[in-house]
Amino acid sequence: MQSREIIHHYIKAYNQFDLESMLSTLHKDIVFENFSNGELTVKTIGIEAFSQLANKSKTLFSSRNQKIISLLELQNFIEVEIEFEGVFAVDLPNGVKAGHKITLLGKSRFQFRDGVIAYIGDYS
Repeated sequence: MQSREIIHHYIKAYNQFDLESMLSTLHKDIVFENFSNGELTVKTIGIEAFSQLANKSKTLFSSRNQKIISLLELQNFIEVEIEFEGVFAVDLPNGVKAGHKITLLGKSRFQFRDGVIAYIGDYS
């Protein structure tokens, strides 16, 4: 499977809440980082830590969808511009209520090793 196909597979699995299929696209030493407003907010190292985070985060949404706007292959990574839309399944401590819909534009950077995703950086 080519890198672009793997990214599409990962995002499709994410949208379908299919954790097993998401994990099948990842290196055992996957590094995940989330940046919000230029600050690192979350970092995991290894597939177990990523799996725990993914399990926890999927309970936050009753529905979610990442849509690829553009995909750019650069020298060391692939940058994907993504439109995210989600509906919260639970009330959040910051006052956001279940049923609230959120739409964001962001970018994700993917790096590969051994034919699978070894790094994901999400930027919003």
